[in-house]
Amino acid sequence: MSSIVIVDDDDSSRTMLAVYIRDFLSIPVTEFSSAYDALQYLEQHSSPIVITDIRMPGMNGMQLLREIKSSKNLHNTKVILVTGFANLDTCIEAIRQGAYDYLVKPIEISYVADIINKILSENRQSKNLTQDKEEKNLLQHFSCYEHPVIGKIGVFSSQMQKIVDTALKLSKDNIPVLIEGESGTGKEIIASLIHHGERGNKKPFVTINCAAITPSLFESDLFGYDEGSFTGGKSGGKRGKLDIAQGGTLLLDEIGEIPNELQAKLLRVLEEKAFYRVGGVEKIPLKVRIIASTNKNLKDMVESNSFRIDLYYRLCAAHLVLPALRQQKEAIAPMAQMFLTHFAVERHRKFRLIDKYAVKILQEHPWYGNVRELRNAIERVVLLNDDYELRSHHISFLEEYSQLGDADKFVLRPGSFVLPEEEINLEELNYEIVQKALAKFNGNKTQTARYLGLTPSALRSRLKK
Repeated sequence: MSSIVIVDDDDSSRTMLAVYIRDFLSIPVTEFSSAYDALQYLEQHSSPIVITDIRMPGMNGMQLLREIKSSKNLHNTKVILVTGFANLDTCIEAIRQGAYDYLVKPIEISYVADIINKILSENRQSKNLTQDKEEKNLLQHFSCYEHPVIGKIGVFSSQMQKIVDTALKLSKDNIPVLIEGESGTGKEIIASLIHHGERGNKKPFVTINCAAITPSLFESDLFGYDEGSFTGGKSGGKRGKLDIAQGGTLLLDEIGEIPNELQAKLLRVLEEKAFYRVGGVEKIPLKVRIIASTNKNLKDMVESNSFRIDLYYRLCAAHLVLPALRQQKEAIAPMAQMFLTHFAVERHRKFRLIDKYAVKILQEHPWYGNVRELRNAIERVVLLNDDYELRSHHISFLEEYSQLGDADKFVLRPGSFVLPEEEINLEELNYEIVQKALAKFNGNKTQTARYLGLTPSALRSRLKK
């Protein structure tokens, strides 16, 4: 903490008081024999408490008090005046001028300790109240409520507020919903909100990750299988995710990764509202709501013939697109504050606020991992540090991550690139640009040609080279 300043031209009195505060209260002390010198110091260094003698040559204690109270930078400093004469009028005038208290020589040491501890306690309370106010100011621009099943849900932008409102409306119906958005944008939370609604839904909510299962196992995991269907199967067979989700909701996470050969089978299930287990002959009625999510653009995949158009429209009765975090910069600071408060409480840390310089860094970071990346970053800060305020040095690692993430993301624009010193092969460069553009649009040559400003025939010609 900052040191207590003692001002007294009497060396013995000043030293005795300083030794006591320093040794017995374990508080640093800075001593001055001149009020002028003390004032100069205070203008450069904040101090919670100034203990000053009244009678001193040059600037006296009352004058020093007035200078402190008139300074914008020192308005929080508490001044205790010391007098060798118990003059009631002087004491009253000192309090009127803004002194916190006064001491009469010879000083009662125990009384000094009581005053100092009282001031420090009041300062801590005041700081907490200020922090609470600042925290509330930061958080007032978003709504947050406790969902009975999902837990705390924060809405940090007008874009997300519209999506949440739509999700709650969709919860009252049973139509299929397609949710698109980059990884980490909260697709599963929105899917869960659609299933549970405002009050919570006790019916099953089952998730299957289409990207995490091999094609050979996907069918048995989705539909289940009867005993004896294949070697290594469980005795008595196994219920699939569709069966487990009966009466509730099945989330097909990363639907864009579903094997091509299974797209037709899934379409048939949705059309017939029934399914068969692998190796089974019993037709099982389907009483499951389907929600699909993906970090890909399914419409582009349809155009490139990598996703069935009929399945797309079956899944897309309602369509939600979640914005990336970098597209809603106003959400970053309050979201980070919510995570900071959560992890500080969870890990018993002192963190309460994010300073303005750290806020700027957070807002400028690209957040390719979106909300998940932000949450992990704040958790890392709280895990490794214990301060009242999150400052820029706490998140210096973000700059390293940005550089790593951007190392291979050079954007080619006219007038924005520099030619290398060594010779280049223009044909090879042209070919690479075309190939990257083709990959960007998942092999869709029509979109690629439009993107490159070429005719379809010109694109075909370049691909042959």
